Amino acid sequence: MSENLSDSRKTKTANNLKYSMSDAFLSAFSVFFTQSSSFLDYQTRMEKAHGKNNAQSIFGIHKIPSMNQIRNLLDTVPETEIYPLFFELNQFLYDNGFLQNFMSKNNGLFIALDGTDFFSSQKISCPCCLKKDLVNGKVLYRHSALTPVIVAHGQSRVIPLPPEFIQAQDGAEKQDCEINAAKRWLDNWGKYYSLWQATLLGDDLFAHQPFFEKAIAQGFDIITSCKPNSHQTTHEWLSEFEQMNKIQSLQTHHKHGKQRTTRHYRYMNQVPLRDGNDALMVNWFELVEIDGQGKQKYKNSWITTHKITEKNLAELTDAARARWKIENENNNILKNNGYHFEHNFGHGKQHLSNLLATLILLAYLTHTMLEYLDETYEKVRLLCPSRRTFFEQLRTLMQYLVFDSWQHLTDFMLEALSRRNS
Repeated sequence: MSENLSDSRKTKTANNLKYSMSDAFLSAFSVFFTQSSSFLDYQTRMEKAHGKNNAQSIFGIHKIPSMNQIRNLLDTVPETEIYPLFFELNQFLYDNGFLQNFMSKNNGLFIALDGTDFFSSQKISCPCCLKKDLVNGKVLYRHSALTPVIVAHGQSRVIPLPPEFIQAQDGAEKQDCEINAAKRWLDNWGKYYSLWQATLLGDDLFAHQPFFEKAIAQGFDIITSCKPNSHQTTHEWLSEFEQMNKIQSLQTHHKHGKQRTTRHYRYMNQVPLRDGNDALMVNWFELVEIDGQGKQKYKNSWITTHKITEKNLAELTDAARARWKIENENNNILKNNGYHFEHNFGHGKQHLSNLLATLILLAYLTHTMLEYLDETYEKVRLLCPSRRTFFEQLRTLMQYLVFDSWQHLTDFMLEALSRRNS
């Protein structure tokens, strides 16, 4: 990965001739990987005191730039230059069988789509900012991104895919939006991820015929929420089918310890997504969960391009509910578990804000991959009480000791933790 980041841009700016672009990339990435905004400062001091440092030995940084120099160098680089690295890492996981536990019974994968804000200000802005006119006459500037991830029922991890930023588009009269960003993502990546027999998962916003048609044309299936108030035509048809007793149903019983749950499914194939003769026909399903005391615990309904049968109904429902993992296991972790996704590490005048956000997502993907690929890292993480504890110990060790490599560091941690826990 260091080689890919280093190769992403070879040029240097006139004001930063002594620092390579690769050092700027890797330096920024190291801050997000270690979850330490002061990592580079400590390594600079270590270099002065000992003639060596962890930035060089672990991340391959030859000369450590200051944060201002990093910002100046990276501001000129479009975030799209890093996107191929996401796919390369995703493809490695797929080709080597690490995504097996994410696959459906027919060996397909589920990709959840959702947009999230990561910056807002009334004072700081750049050409990529979204704008919102406030009632006080001021303008709120925002940055937002579509952050697709592979999810699966029963899996606590998610696999980040290349993002797509919701931002001002050249020549566009209207403000950019989540749906348009998702369409661009399909244009850029659909031909690759559709080969994985992928199903897109979205909220009610994505239950939109042009988006369905674009996803289908790219080779995807799709499952989205379908609210009655936003899809009146669909639910009017369902009401008529219900009166004719044409909606099919299924009931299953489940026991987890002492808790009992009954699942009531209903489903109907071939209902219109919207009004009009050109309406796309989709398939609708609903789940209502009732606990042992007869109280309703959960209710939701969805539409899909998958033909629904009794055999695949439960799996489709589990997949639809797994969409929430993009909120809990992705956006929430990015914002509240050490990645500081909403922190302004530097806004810049061109691409900096989006580029740094992309590097944060890349750090998260890298940490996830290490859990699959690095046995020592996985053992160390399991010996630490929490994710936060691991990074606290990582930062402390790298602040005071120089390690020859990442393997040297994780071996050291494993030995120390094993002795302490024995």
